[in-house]
Amino acid sequence: MVLEYDVIVIGGGHAGCEAATASANMGAKTCLVTMDMNKIAQMSCNPAIGGIAKGQIVREIDALGGQMGLVTDATAIQFRMLNRSKGPAVWSPRAQCDRGKFIWKWRSVLDETENLDIWQDQADELLVEDVKSVAMPSQPTKQVVGVKTIWGCELRAKAVVITAGTFLNGLMHIGRKMVPGGRIAEPAVSHFTESITRHGIHSARMKTGTPVRIDKRSVHFEDMERQDGENGYYQFSYMGQQRPLQQLPCWVCYTNEQVHETLRSGLADSPLYNGQIQSIGPRYCPSIETKLVTFPDRPQHLLFLEPEGEDTNEMYLNGFSSSLPMDVQIEALKKIPALRDIKVYRPGYAIEYDFFDPTQLKHSLESKIINGLFFAGQVNGTTGYEEAGGQGTLAGINAALMAGSAGSDNTATNNSFELQRDEAYIGVLIDDLVTKGVDEPYRMFTSRAEYRILLRQDDADARLTEKAYELGIAKKNRYDWWMQKKQAIEEIEEFCRTYPIKPKNVNGALEAIGSTPLVYGCKLEDLVARPELNFEKLYTIVPELKEHIMRLPNRQEEIAEAAEIHIKYKGYIERERMVAEKMHRLENIKIKGRFDYPNLTAVSTEARQKLERIQPETLAQASRIPGVSPSDINAMLVLLGR
Repeated sequence: MVLEYDVIVIGGGHAGCEAATASANMGAKTCLVTMDMNKIAQMSCNPAIGGIAKGQIVREIDALGGQMGLVTDATAIQFRMLNRSKGPAVWSPRAQCDRGKFIWKWRSVLDETENLDIWQDQADELLVEDVKSVAMPSQPTKQVVGVKTIWGCELRAKAVVITAGTFLNGLMHIGRKMVPGGRIAEPAVSHFTESITRHGIHSARMKTGTPVRIDKRSVHFEDMERQDGENGYYQFSYMGQQRPLQQLPCWVCYTNEQVHETLRSGLADSPLYNGQIQSIGPRYCPSIETKLVTFPDRPQHLLFLEPEGEDTNEMYLNGFSSSLPMDVQIEALKKIPALRDIKVYRPGYAIEYDFFDPTQLKHSLESKIINGLFFAGQVNGTTGYEEAGGQGTLAGINAALMAGSAGSDNTATNNSFELQRDEAYIGVLIDDLVTKGVDEPYRMFTSRAEYRILLRQDDADARLTEKAYELGIAKKNRYDWWMQKKQAIEEIEEFCRTYPIKPKNVNGALEAIGSTPLVYGCKLEDLVARPELNFEKLYTIVPELKEHIMRLPNRQEEIAEAAEIHIKYKGYIERERMVAEKMHRLENIKIKGRFDYPNLTAVSTEARQKLERIQPETLAQASRIPGVSPSDINAMLVLLGR
């Protein structure tokens, strides 16, 4: 049987779901291929969305018209805004979700998306053809034309997005026991990697892991510290309903020396230390055995016991990822007072899987080797649902653009959607992958972004929604809401910029809250700019400000905060924007195809090798490649001038 589509997406995880809905919402006839329709967007590890920098990515996905933020808000059972003690540049939303409801909410989103079909099957072979390019007919290029499944179905398309997660030749480890699988109780995908690498695309291996799952009925919560979420107005999506589910607490406990002693007794059987696992795991989410080896003098390690849902006894032990033998894991956990009578549903395990070197991709996430073939998610060497969702969104958009523009010529076109490093964390993520590559699972942090004050969680819609509406992925209701919000923010800023403040009217109130009294009159924005003042405090001093905000139609707190941040940090924002615009000059200098790198003696040997392998599109991208120095960039600028 042969089925025809514009875009095929392989894998129903977070990258795949975002890619499929993005492509379909842009009008491309799309098919999502998944092995199990009942495990759509499964949260294989922690059932939580967001976190440091990851929360910003989710808000960007939402601002682009993606689904992760909406699904998270609908299924959240605890919400927190992290880093509130620091500046708004690094505030990061995080939500614990009901794992089961998350899956079924995503399933309903897919079922209701026009132009989208689901095919339950397993990809077995990538179908590629050699085609003649109009530009260079003597040198045929490779063009993806579809996939063949294990049941013999042939799915044909102009573009294919691969989002296979940890399933490609996946191998799970618990102690010395090894079982092929993509995740617990699910089969691995064999052969598919080989059908890709035979065309010259390089693959390698990575490792990740997940903790034990615990029956909450066996936990002594009286020996743990309770950690409640926040009940404020924050949410992930700029649209939709705020957290309709029951909000549940998380719990805190610690390991101790007895736990560590038991864990050390099993290190000889640990796959990480007996040579069984050769691949590299995530440095920023280490297993408990890695923590013991790396920090041998630390007497305890922090653990979070987190709920998996409203209606289940299953709980997730954050901080105790492990691949030690199951009896060692359980015996060690029983040495924690709160877990002394512990019952588990399953132990922690590690998993190795195939990924593909992301420097083989363009910034559109299309392969440089096979036209029409896109990669997103863990197959690009990343870790995390949010990083996967961000890549999936961009890959789905570009696959739809490619499918819509392919026709007269089968070579790749310039019709692609890309995000710069000063536009989105998604832009930082993809640029890092494509220009630097990965030597360990990539995880996003705010420190990776040089323009953090421009990439706040509160202004993702300001950065991206109009772009998404022009593309067709963001619908009119989202665009109309953003335009209404934009106008409201501007009105608040204008009010603060023009409202006069007289010393005699405010000095008493200012002194009462420890703020320096005024000597001369000023405008309200001058008070807003003071670090010790905010809108909440100014409402009592300047009641007209509160009256102005209360007249807003909805999402008043969100709009007010966005305006306040913009006023308070105006100078920092403008300065960072100027720095970004200077870098844009290098972004505009195209160098692809203009240098014969092996013979470019004006730059270092390492730079020549890296430039030849990665083939950057612009001088700015070249400057971010490890091993390419500022003097190398200057030399290239001189040669371009000649």
